Amino acid sequence: MVVWALLPLAPGDPAERVLRSRGVAEPTQEEIQATRAALGLDRPLIEQYGSWLGRAVRGDFSESYQTRKPVFGEIADRLPATLLLAVTATLLAIAVAVPAALIAAAFHGRWPDGLLRGFSLLGAGVPAFLLGLLVLYLVVLRLGLGQVLADGKLSQVWLPAAVLAFARAAEWSRLLRAGLLDALSSGYAAVATARGAGRARVLVVHALPNASIPFLTAVGVGFGALVGGAPIIETVFSWPGVGNYVVTAINSRDMPVIQTFTALAAIVYVTSSVVVDVAVAALHPPSRQRT
Repeated sequence: MVVWALLPLAPGDPAERVLRSRGVAEPTQEEIQATRAALGLDRPLIEQYGSWLGRAVRGDFSESYQTRKPVFGEIADRLPATLLLAVTATLLAIAVAVPAALIAAAFHGRWPDGLLRGFSLLGAGVPAFLLGLLVLYLVVLRLGLGQVLADGKLSQVWLPAAVLAFARAAEWSRLLRAGLLDALSSGYAAVATARGAGRARVLVVHALPNASIPFLTAVGVGFGALVGGAPIIETVFSWPGVGNYVVTAINSRDMPVIQTFTALAAIVYVTSSVVVDVAVAALHPPSRQRT
């Protein structure tokens, strides 16, 4: 409801934007009025939303203002590329976050730990679009690795996925590091050390499983956020996914596309969170007892 209510407040006439996206360079007032009436944009805003919602609950997400094709089919065609990007970015972030957190916890207070904290600050402070532009310039244009126009295949997913994973890896490594340090100061870690377990064994065998509970929760929520937050990176790398399609829809004020993407992002976010909650409950019985 918030998205639907806010977007019409953006500058520009949606009917005029739609006509321009269809190739009409200078639409007349008669064309704009006719398009507004054809798309139902002349009706009250709440009535427009109610009409879209009534169709959406039946699985009909209306037609795109730009292409006049069913929105669900257009998004379904692009969804595999977005999921490939999000899954690859998640795996890359995990592959970086776990070793980095283990090393930082093992060398707490020394230079590897300080290096991780610097990496975390960098990941939190550098905007994704800026990092993407730097990667395009340095890696693609200067070094000749990869393509400016990505094709949506596995061979071209690594650069945009690495950019998308950068901030998540920094966030998750910081979270896991904190959990590992708490676990290392716990009673069971002291008992394991007293029984002769080495520091590496205590860290990996005893501390990591217990510290991984909040980490797994963050990964699940983060995956949903990666799907919903992919449009910027997809646009920078011209990745043929849902995000790039949605950015074009925003520029054209294509409300059915924007609303459907919002609903899709919310569904993925909630579903991934529930799956992780179930997994955590299965792996950590005390969590299941608390819930």
